[in-house]
Amino acid sequence: MPAVAPEISNRPSFSNDEISRRIQNAVLEHRLAPGTKLVEERLAEISGVSRTKIREVLGKLAHEGLVTLIPNRGAFIASPSAQQARDVFVTRRMIEPEMARQLANTITTPQLRALRRHVRQEGEARRRGEMHAVIRLSGEFHVLFAQMHGNEILLRLLRELTPLTCLVITLYDKPNVPACPHHEHDALIDALEARDGERAAAIMLEHLRHIEATLSFDAPATAAVDIEAIFS
Repeated sequence: MPAVAPEISNRPSFSNDEISRRIQNAVLEHRLAPGTKLVEERLAEISGVSRTKIREVLGKLAHEGLVTLIPNRGAFIASPSAQQARDVFVTRRMIEPEMARQLANTITTPQLRALRRHVRQEGEARRRGEMHAVIRLSGEFHVLFAQMHGNEILLRLLRELTPLTCLVITLYDKPNVPACPHHEHDALIDALEARDGERAAAIMLEHLRHIEATLSFDAPATAAVDIEAIFS
């Protein structure tokens, strides 16, 4: 058994939402691989909260599909099958192009500025070689997009589908192939600014198809795990 890091009790205590967000971000940044076991005791030690709170967080994440709870075995980061992975993209293709079409009619100048600011952050992270941040920001772009649409149900769906998509990419991505090219985000914003809903929908559809095309559903990959780094 690995030794517990010293001074662990001196760590700050995190809220349930913060613990959940950090686990989600670790998935978005590919720092938590599918199949990783989330040990309650270890998470409680690192985050400075009780195991009861950890169970609450894991239960919420399980409801969102990010975590799988197995009786008598514990909690694990979900491992979508190839068919489930394809279903994620089918669902997103059904939702996001229509969102883009509608948003082109309602988007405001401040919202356009916020999207372009977000894409600049992606570009800056890419130039610095911070690929974990690039992956997270690429996923968050789609959540921000849904937030601007204004439909709370669709926003909730995208908040669940985005980490699941990152799990799929972690499992099935091809080496050295960017799964979410940032220039496609720029093209989408241009279409929104032009109030061209049909073009925005077409770009979003092609964007999602492009992401799926970069994946290989025959050869799942693995990744290193560092649970403690999530809360550092």
